[in-house]
Amino acid sequence: MTAEWLLYLLAGLLVLAGLAGTVLPALPGVPLVFAGLLVAAWTDGFERVSWGWLALLGVLTLSSIVVDLWAGAAGAKRVGASRLAVVGATVGTLGGLFLGPLGLLAGPFLGALGGELLHRRSIEARHMGDAAKIGFGTWLGLLLGTVLKLALAFAMLGLFALAWWL
Repeated sequence: MTAEWLLYLLAGLLVLAGLAGTVLPALPGVPLVFAGLLVAAWTDGFERVSWGWLALLGVLTLSSIVVDLWAGAAGAKRVGASRLAVVGATVGTLGGLFLGPLGLLAGPFLGALGGELLHRRSIEARHMGDAAKIGFGTWLGLLLGTVLKLALAFAMLGLFALAWWL
């Protein structure tokens, strides 16, 4: 196996890790996809994919970071979440990693719910409805962010393939 193939293998592994990272919050998804595409372009001396294409992919990568920050905050803000609800959603997401797909779906909601109840310092029934609404809104924002990051990652792969074959 030549060094060139090892670099392409590394590029492929980075892209796969990046795709997983768009769903798993512990990995920087789209930046890893970009790193893999950069390694692939570098391996052939940027003959197939030029710097112009890489600049476009870099802009999409930066956009994904903005989307990531915006989506969770926008979902939380739209429903009036407290700072503790947002922190709770983040902690719930990280905790959900250990519980598989169901944990990744339920973790952010339960974390935001718990954070909002801590903020209100109450678990009375009258606060549960508001906290559940905030938990759902925060979860929906995080879900929207994940979908947008996946779309950006696949757009990057499509553009890279287009540049590679042009």
